[in-house]
Amino acid sequence: MKALLHKSGSVVVTGLTDPKLFLHQLISSQLDMDRLDYLRRDSFYSGVTEGSVNSERLLTMLNVKDDKLVVDAKGIYSIEKFLVARRLMYWQVYMHKTVLSAEFMLVNILKRAKYLASQGVAMTGTQALRHFLEADYTWNDFEENPAILEKFLSLDDFDVMSAIKDWANHSDLILSDLSKRIVNRNLLKIRLQAEPFPAETSAKLAEGIRSQYGFEHGEEQYMLIEAKVKNHAYNNKKGHINLLYKDGSTSDISQAADQMTIQALSEPVERHFICFPRELRHML
Repeated sequence: MKALLHKSGSVVVTGLTDPKLFLHQLISSQLDMDRLDYLRRDSFYSGVTEGSVNSERLLTMLNVKDDKLVVDAKGIYSIEKFLVARRLMYWQVYMHKTVLSAEFMLVNILKRAKYLASQGVAMTGTQALRHFLEADYTWNDFEENPAILEKFLSLDDFDVMSAIKDWANHSDLILSDLSKRIVNRNLLKIRLQAEPFPAETSAKLAEGIRSQYGFEHGEEQYMLIEAKVKNHAYNNKKGHINLLYKDGSTSDISQAADQMTIQALSEPVERHFICFPRELRHML
């Protein structure tokens, strides 16, 4: 096995050489061991009980048919519970509006730090963090040079948070302001809705940020975040959870005639959001 950096930013395990397909599915599929693990663990530590799943029963329902991982048909309701739990955890924990605000603020902090480093500004931080602030790598560099990936894997939340605490006192207004907001838990205000925000809303907030901070060269882009997120509890285009019936036949779980819930969970849910300094919340 080998680790690769996925374009989404996560590290995935690839390079399995075992010919048994079901072993690959145990590691990476719509019902893999990682999902069974993190749902229970995150549900426990976050206190969101809706994310709890009966992983023991799911494991006993697993089977192998034609070298593919399948679930005994009698376990269909356990699978439904698993998919519902996954969707609830995404909206209540992983994509909670506070999490989204903090995550995108963190991205903008690192973008600003990297920009300053490219302008020759000396940046504090651990050796690994400063290396990536000062270097410019392409996606191909990560794929072709294992040493770069190894250095990336040496980064963790300690590197980032310790740097953010230092950057809270940086001379750059944008970097220091965003860093202070993270340190003091004074996150950008966030509004979340199903439809895109009107262009007038973004323009009004951008003008308010320029007026508040005195920006003149587009720096408000760091303080005004507009994006969208999508949750797909079950994406049968990226893999299948197949049911095994007593007659030996199999079918995708979304095709089960009496499981309208699973069919609904197969449809992606999209939300649009906008983040801005909470001092400007009166403008909306």
